[in-house]
Amino acid sequence: MGLRDQLSGPSVSLFGPVPRWQGLKAVFMLSSCVFDNFLPRMARPRKSLFQSTCGKAELFRIPCAPGRGVAVSSFRHLILSILVLPCVLFPITSARAQTQGLSPDQGEVLLSDAKSLFQLGKFTEADRTVRQYLENHPDSADGHFLLGHILFRKIQSQAKGQEAPFPSQTHGPMVSARTMGSNPSDVTVSKATQEMATASLEEFTAGAKFRNPSAADLKIVAFDYVLLGDYPDADKWLTKMLEWVPSDSEGWYYLGRTKYNENRFAEAITAFQQCLKLDPQNVKAEDNLGLSLAGLGRNGEAAAAYNQAIAWQAESLTKNPGPYIDLGSLLIDENRPQDAVTLLLRAIEIAPRESRAHELLGKAYTRVEDFPKAQAELEKAIELSPQAPNLHCMLAPVYRKQGFAEKAKTEYGRCAALTGTHSTPETRR
Repeated sequence: MGLRDQLSGPSVSLFGPVPRWQGLKAVFMLSSCVFDNFLPRMARPRKSLFQSTCGKAELFRIPCAPGRGVAVSSFRHLILSILVLPCVLFPITSARAQTQGLSPDQGEVLLSDAKSLFQLGKFTEADRTVRQYLENHPDSADGHFLLGHILFRKIQSQAKGQEAPFPSQTHGPMVSARTMGSNPSDVTVSKATQEMATASLEEFTAGAKFRNPSAADLKIVAFDYVLLGDYPDADKWLTKMLEWVPSDSEGWYYLGRTKYNENRFAEAITAFQQCLKLDPQNVKAEDNLGLSLAGLGRNGEAAAAYNQAIAWQAESLTKNPGPYIDLGSLLIDENRPQDAVTLLLRAIEIAPRESRAHELLGKAYTRVEDFPKAQAELEKAIELSPQAPNLHCMLAPVYRKQGFAEKAKTEYGRCAALTGTHSTPETRR
């Protein structure tokens, strides 16, 4: 479901505040009820009773008498109502206090503590604290939105030091666009990650019932959808977020990545160009611009973009392997494998554990018929991404051409088994 149709306005709570005049009316009716039903003998009502007053049916019988008796009865009614009123109000107040559990001040302290813990990166403690707050404030949009952010950041913290679970990207939306890798990865999103992303979405949906989410909220909503492989919804909410904050360069970068994963290359190009206007010399955006141009078959422009990204990071101590990998892949497609080898070796120097670099280098060596080197690179790629079926499919003929019949047979079997179960489809660039 997600946040569909939630931005038209907050929903009205069935348990919202009651106007004061209605509360007083209810109290008076309740005191009348107590007077007429539980204290009739004290009031000594007359025998002539009826169930209508001013032409409207009443739930409880009201004693009446003509002339002076009416005045006396009304006077007694008023006096006893005043006497009963404290007895009626006290249980109501007590019940309300028990229902709320915490005073407003205590609740705000809990929410403030949860926000502080979140800012400090103590996500487990922040999670526990905000859930305690929501137990007594289930209609708090701030509480639900905060929990949605916490759950996503827990995904981020768990992915730290590992390949991040962002489909078709090395590092995903866990860090800034400048440091985020663009290279495809064979890492799949785990079931636990998907469940946490779903839980995060549920909190944003719950909060949207009470007020509209902010642009920052929508960005995380979009990332949750990316983790679930739902690119159309990720596209929808990133687009909405950028309508509100068009100067968010990171948002344009992520929108470009989402468009690319939807094979909407022309729109991806526009998004990456907008990112580069706001954040010049962003290596990741330029690299992804090249990918999108290649997606449209504009290989010359794509190569220029890759070379530009390489040039921008020439003096940087920390280099991104993406442009080297992407240009190497393009050269292999243009049947220039020897030129690709130099670039791919450089990519491996930068990121030795990047499976895609070893895969492409193995492919380049296969094209030039250097099978021992191709074997070594493909075996390394499989070590890093053992569940990628395309790697086993590529290694099998390399074994066969070297006369390793049994090894080739084994790899063909693994290729067929993994392809048949669709464990990890080959990532396209």
